[in-house]
Amino acid sequence: MSILMMRKIFCLLAFLPLAAFGQIEVVDENDKDDEIDVIDAQGNHEEIDFPEAMSYNLDSLMGQYMTKTYMTYDADCQMRDENPTFPREVYIERLHRLPTVMEMPYNEVVQTCIDRYTVRLRRQVSWMLGASNFYMPIFEEALDAYQLPLELKYLPIIESALNPVAVSRAGATGLWQFMLPTGKAYGLDVNSLVDERRDPVKASYAAAHYLSDLYKLFGDWNLVIAAYNCGPENINKAIRRAGGETDYWKIYPYLPRETRGYVPAFIAANYVMNYYCEHNICPMRSELPAKTDTVMVDRNVSFSQVTAVCGLDLQMLRALNPSYRRDVVPGNTALSPLRLPVTDVARFIDMQDSVYAANGSVQKRTVVDIPQDEVAPAKGKKRGRDKAKWVTVRRGDTLSAIARRSGTSVNNIRRLNGIRGNNIRAGKKLRVR
Repeated sequence: MSILMMRKIFCLLAFLPLAAFGQIEVVDENDKDDEIDVIDAQGNHEEIDFPEAMSYNLDSLMGQYMTKTYMTYDADCQMRDENPTFPREVYIERLHRLPTVMEMPYNEVVQTCIDRYTVRLRRQVSWMLGASNFYMPIFEEALDAYQLPLELKYLPIIESALNPVAVSRAGATGLWQFMLPTGKAYGLDVNSLVDERRDPVKASYAAAHYLSDLYKLFGDWNLVIAAYNCGPENINKAIRRAGGETDYWKIYPYLPRETRGYVPAFIAANYVMNYYCEHNICPMRSELPAKTDTVMVDRNVSFSQVTAVCGLDLQMLRALNPSYRRDVVPGNTALSPLRLPVTDVARFIDMQDSVYAANGSVQKRTVVDIPQDEVAPAKGKKRGRDKAKWVTVRRGDTLSAIARRSGTSVNNIRRLNGIRGNNIRAGKKLRVR
C-alpha cells in the first residue's frame, strides 16, 4: 500500500522546522484516521490531531445554496484523477517559493498534512478552490485593513473548510470559527436571533483584529496561528513549560494535540491552494453571485414574510443573511440589515408595507408554495412544441422576476409583448414564449 493512503503514521520529530526525520512506519490501517502518531527525539510516542475541518464531509459542502447555484464541476478539466509524488526537495523548494512573509518550513508532519489534502481530501480541495472566489476577496480586504500578511487568508481553510455555517464540536462557529466569548470580545453580536460569527464580512474583520492583537502579544506568526487555535493562555503555558522558549517548534510538545497539527496544516493549506495543479486537482468552476445590497429594517420581519410577499427564494435569503439564526431580522431590537440581490432591492422597498403587514400565518411558514404560471395557447397556434406560453402578472412582479421564473430574458418578453419600459400591472397576461 502507498504511504499516501495510510490511515495512521509514525514519524520521528525533532521539533525543529527543517530537522531530519526518521523513517515512516505503517500501523494497522483500521486505526483512527484523524490522528498522527509521532515519536519525539526521546523516543516517546505523541499523538497529534488533524484540525476538525480536515474531516468534514463533502456532501455537507455540496449542499450549500452558493454551491448549488454558482458552482459546477469543470467538465473541461482533462487532468488525470491521481496524485503524483515528489521528492522531499521539491516540496521544500515549492514552499520556499511561496510569496509569503510568514515562515513556511517543511517537515514530515507538514508532508502528512499535504498528503491528506492531495489524496483523501482532493474533492474538498476542488470545492474550496471554487468557493475561494466568493470568500478570498473578503478575507484579503479585512487582512489588508489591519496590515496583516495575506497568506492568513488560508486560515479558514483549516478552520471551517470555507463553510460559513460550520459549527465545531466545541461550539466554534462560522468561517473563522470564533468561540462565543472571543467573538463577543471582538464586537460580534450573538443572541437567540443573531450570530454574527456566521457573517463572512463582520467575522473577517473581527478575525483580522484578533490576529493583529495576537501578533502584538507574541511577535511571532507561528505562535499567533497556534494561539488562534488554542488561545493565548495555552501558548503562555507551553512557553513556561519549555523554560521560556518562544520558538513554536520548541514549545511544540507542550501544546494541545490539535494545535500540534494546526501550524503544519496551515502550511499545507498554503501549499495545496497554490500547487493544486501539480497534484492534478481541478478547481470547481464558479460564477460570482449577482451583486447584492442591503436594506435597513426597523421592525421584526421573518424571511417567510419576505418570500411570500416578494416571491424570493428562501434558501437564497438564508445564504445572503447567514447571521440570522431563526430566519428573523430583529428590527425591533435595532435597525438591522437585510441583504438582497440588487435586482430585488427596489421590489422589497416598493412592497415593504405589505411585507410588514403579512399576517401571523405567513410569518410561521418556512416554505412558500408559488402557484404555477398559467399557460394559454395563442390563437391560431398549434398545440405542442410551438405553443405560446403566457403568464399572469402577480402583484409585485417585475419583468426580471417573470423572466427568471419562465426561463427567458427581459428583452424577449418586451419583444413578444411590445413593451418598451418596465411598467407592468397585476392581472395582465404576458407572453413569455
